Amino acid sequence: MDTPYTIVIADDHPLFRNALYQAVHMAVNNANLLEADTIDGLLALLEQTEDVDLLLLDLKMPGANGFSGLTHLRGLYPDLPIVVVSASEDEAVIRKAIKLGAMGFIPKSSPMKQLVTALNQTLAGDPWLPEGIDLDYVDPEQSDFADKLALLTPQQYRVLVMLNEGLLNKQIAYELGVSEATVKAHVTAIFRKLDVSNRTQAVIALQQMEVD
Repeated sequence: MDTPYTIVIADDHPLFRNALYQAVHMAVNNANLLEADTIDGLLALLEQTEDVDLLLLDLKMPGANGFSGLTHLRGLYPDLPIVVVSASEDEAVIRKAIKLGAMGFIPKSSPMKQLVTALNQTLAGDPWLPEGIDLDYVDPEQSDFADKLALLTPQQYRVLVMLNEGLLNKQIAYELGVSEATVKAHVTAIFRKLDVSNRTQAVIALQQMEVD
């Protein structure tokens, strides 16, 4: 008997998670399906799960700033096949997702038959894209920041997201259950890795990774 695929669905919309769940079962027999509805939940799930064959990732989830979630995951799990599943059908968004390491991009408007085709193709190791996408252009500044973002540890990434939400060091320490000194150390490391001087620059850089 073949070992079943382990596939993770990361999306905060229950109805669409259910649609993907159905599509996966139509595409793959006996798939081991796991679900997450936040980036923190996804990171915890991936830490506990060996040999994930495919991650279906929504760009907009709690704890993710558009492409920052994809970039962070790509840095932590360089060999994990990630297919972005997004409500956006903008060519620039699709192009950027691929340039930042996704092996496929599936618009949420795709009919079930197309979802199944895309899943079969990506599980076979072949990229999948909507038709007519030109991959030749990418913004070099954003690509450079993505490389830096991928250097952050999971905890540093959480701190950066909280900085973006406007939380103070004291509030971040409370949320993460650590000391304020630990948060300050994380912030210093974030500034160094992102090559920025202050919170404002870090937040502005992160916001450039958002999806409209």
